[in-house]
Amino acid sequence: MPDKPSSSPGQLTRQRKLVWDIVKDSREHLDVKTIYLIAQTRNPFISQATVYRSLTFLKKAGLVDELSLGESHHHYEAVHATPHEHFTCLKCGKLIELETSQFYELARRICAEQGLKVTHMDLLLSGYCPECTMAEGRK
Repeated sequence: MPDKPSSSPGQLTRQRKLVWDIVKDSREHLDVKTIYLIAQTRNPFISQATVYRSLTFLKKAGLVDELSLGESHHHYEAVHATPHEHFTCLKCGKLIELETSQFYELARRICAEQGLKVTHMDLLLSGYCPECTMAEGRK
């Protein structure tokens, strides 16, 4: 994973770098509100609109992924070197990252057999984590 966006000097503003650093350094999947609140502790003059624009820039630069995790808002994470997807627990909200390269290989093969060119795939898995399954007596 790159340490900073590769762009011309005019494109990487201080605000964009701030948002990039927050997303890159986080071990969480942050939403815009959380990114904005963290950014404000480092730069009280940054606006939420600037955070949105910075995330759009970073997504276009291929550095940040925008995630739809079954909620009414999106979350953001730094792009990973290997494909992965997310499992969300419906009870406790825990988010678990899943290595899914075999799924992608199978999906690409199936699509190629149908003459389809895949440019993007999203897989959203939800259910119950082991702890919630045990607590509820689910199987």
